[in-house]
Amino acid sequence: MSALAEHVVARGLAGSGSVDLAELDATAALQTRVDRKYVLTPDEVTALLTTLTTQGPARVLEIDGDRAFTYASTYYDTPDLLTFRLAALRRRRRFKVRTRTYVDTGGTTFLEVKTRAARGVTVKERCPWALAAPLADDGAEFVDGRLAAAGLDVPPSAQLAPVLRSRYRRTTVLLPDARMTLDTGLQWRHATTHPGGDADAHVGNLVVVETKAGTAPSSADRALWRAGHRPDRISKYATGLATLRPDLPDHPWRRLRRERLCAAA
Repeated sequence: MSALAEHVVARGLAGSGSVDLAELDATAALQTRVDRKYVLTPDEVTALLTTLTTQGPARVLEIDGDRAFTYASTYYDTPDLLTFRLAALRRRRRFKVRTRTYVDTGGTTFLEVKTRAARGVTVKERCPWALAAPLADDGAEFVDGRLAAAGLDVPPSAQLAPVLRSRYRRTTVLLPDARMTLDTGLQWRHATTHPGGDADAHVGNLVVVETKAGTAPSSADRALWRAGHRPDRISKYATGLATLRPDLPDHPWRRLRRERLCAAA
């Protein structure tokens, strides 16, 4: 089903110029930023891209002629799911630990730590990682150091283990005032065998649009707001785990799951 969503994104950006990875990172790496996410239907994505491409330049990340790339992530959590519960309770001070693999560009993998700073600003720090490496030694030192630097009093990384895996296709757009990603084919599955809940889940033809900018709303945000959309509460980790595990609290994402994600499944 996700092929339709990817086709809609590609068609909407077909007339846009390209940008290479070096220029994108130099212009808008945005490891410290405000993230706003929206879950849109193909028709809503078409309207957004039509607006943005007529307003000004929108350049698409292109590598070796390709404009959409597969991402695979593994999310780590404690045995009592501290990371998930901090998100479910909407705690201001929360964190996320994951590995992310860029499947189509040589399988490069990073170990990443995401934390929240003041005013909802997201800080992402990462280091190169071997895909099959356990979260120990250098990885533990990196994770524990980043969490301590963020002022988080949490258990040491020795307690973290793989919980959830996600996979999706991403198109990245450089706007004059922001970086925007469009994710299609989002799938979730347990990282290990789990006795309860579903084995896997997906969002069908929905597109997860994310704007990454400074504290001021971007042109994409303003276009979405004018069209009646507001940011959705969706986390590729917490929303996915709540979807797979009906025994877990899901209050922040319940409306989204019931009104859009369930209809798409």
